[in-house]
Amino acid sequence: MARNEVLSAPNILEYPYTRTVGPILGKFLTELRDGRLVGIRTRGGKVMVPPAEYDPDTGEDLSEFVPVGDAGVVTTWCWVTAPRDKHPLDRPFAWALIKLDGADTAMLHAIDAGKESAMSTGMRVKARWRDERAGEIQDIACFVPEEAK
Repeated sequence: MARNEVLSAPNILEYPYTRTVGPILGKFLTELRDGRLVGIRTRGGKVMVPPAEYDPDTGEDLSEFVPVGDAGVVTTWCWVTAPRDKHPLDRPFAWALIKLDGADTAMLHAIDAGKESAMSTGMRVKARWRDERAGEIQDIACFVPEEAK
């Protein structure tokens, strides 16, 4: 082999497995399919969205679902000027943590605000639901500024 020759080999990275979502995330996804959002109450009384199977403070199982609103407040955000192929929108948008009405935690989702200057921490946004839903997080196409809804 010549000293300057580069060795190469194909590398295919795959994750060929499926995962069941279980009763907690399963209910969350079923509710999304039906156009509703739910959280779960922790032992300390806080409502987490999306719900988790275990209390983050105590490790105890959780099971008390709580309906929450499909509107809320942006707690933090970042602007995406050049969306990639697998992003939820094909135009500039924001990724944001959104604290839904009735929740104590924030969930990550996309906001279609039109332009960066329309975004601000503390602004109110509302879910834009897909017409056809399948029980997945993309059942919420994105969030939009509440006054735009």
